[in-house]
Amino acid sequence: MDEPLVRPRSLTREAAGLRVGVPGLPEHVERFCALVDRVDPLLHAFVAEPGRHDRLQARARELAARYPESAGRPPLYGVAVGVKDIVHVDGLPTHGGSALPPGVLAGPQAVVVDRLLAAGAMVAGKTVTAEFAASAPGPTRNPHHPGHTPGGSSSGSAAAVAAGLVPLAIGTQTVGSVIRPAAYCGVVGFRPTHGRIPFAGVIPNAPSFDTLGLFTADLAGAALAAPLLCDGWRVVEPGPEPVLGVPDGPYLERAEPAALRAFEEQVARFERAGLAVRRVPLFPDFAEVTRQLQIVNRFELARSHADWFARFGGLYRPETAASIRVGQGVAAEDREAALGFRERLRERVAGAAAAAGVDLWLAPSAPGGAPEGLHSTGDAVMSLPWSCLGLPALSLPAGRTPDGLPLGLQVVGAAGEDERLLARAALLEGLLG
Repeated sequence: MDEPLVRPRSLTREAAGLRVGVPGLPEHVERFCALVDRVDPLLHAFVAEPGRHDRLQARARELAARYPESAGRPPLYGVAVGVKDIVHVDGLPTHGGSALPPGVLAGPQAVVVDRLLAAGAMVAGKTVTAEFAASAPGPTRNPHHPGHTPGGSSSGSAAAVAAGLVPLAIGTQTVGSVIRPAAYCGVVGFRPTHGRIPFAGVIPNAPSFDTLGLFTADLAGAALAAPLLCDGWRVVEPGPEPVLGVPDGPYLERAEPAALRAFEEQVARFERAGLAVRRVPLFPDFAEVTRQLQIVNRFELARSHADWFARFGGLYRPETAASIRVGQGVAAEDREAALGFRERLRERVAGAAAAAGVDLWLAPSAPGGAPEGLHSTGDAVMSLPWSCLGLPALSLPAGRTPDGLPLGLQVVGAAGEDERLLARAALLEGLLG
């Protein structure tokens, strides 16, 4: 695979064209299936599906019959959407990136899929995930550099959008599984406030953190999809130019030198454009934040898999099995204490933002560019505190490392202020170029 195959497609343009019949849905399906057949043997973004073509043509006929006139067509009419393979879709088995029998993992169709279908979308197929959205990676390659990881655990969703297989894909994030792969693959990733998209119909990892999110080529695509998927979406104005906060301290220092230099250049660009930037000491106890999140994460992972692991433990990959076993050793009272720590941390971070007048926090989306090799999905550390707090976050494409690997800028908003985050981030996306 080479660079010309990195061709992300605009969701807004594609959706607008499909609604007026350009191209017609039968032709659209033929083009999509041909593209997957040509590219995915190299990329491994999608779970194999022998009947994909016939299933999608049937959906195309259904949509055309239901919406014969372009004026009445829904926002995502005919758009092919990749769906992470821990999200249940009627008619498609859920493997969860594992060797467990799919029948054991089966469940009702996810609410997020119901909402996609109601908006006129077609499920392009299941996208590859690390095993059960944990750390054991799948075979997906990074479209920019196929010898490097695309990130994870939403590996296939990020890679599929970067390669232009689909203009929209669904992922999940427990710690860093939307923001990090979006950065590694050079696309936009949106992780809403925890719970903003109902998680029903999705295999859980750690419910206190698990959040559905999405990938698109640009922010306009995320702004089109988010209101269709999130609960209670409101139309808001961006308001005054946002005050940007830089969380100085041991958390920010976890970024690699090249990524940190790029980040500081981005911050300087915003300052030159006239935006106010406040540097705020934050997370001085970052090691403890990490420890407390891991207590909750491991405990809940073990609880989520208690039945399956007891019956099929030998089928789990070593990385996942090791995490479950650690979680089995965590006491319930330790989890409760860690959740109490999180509540105090939320108060502290909200207080720091209010005191400094910060509207949006900025940080690198990942410690650096995508690591070489497919044995790991990379380090989620730059997403960790924001996921712990359940805050909405975006990754915006933001330059490259000296060796050409994509980087991302993470933009974090206040809890429940997802609409304002997307509206205000448009200014930053424009300044990043």
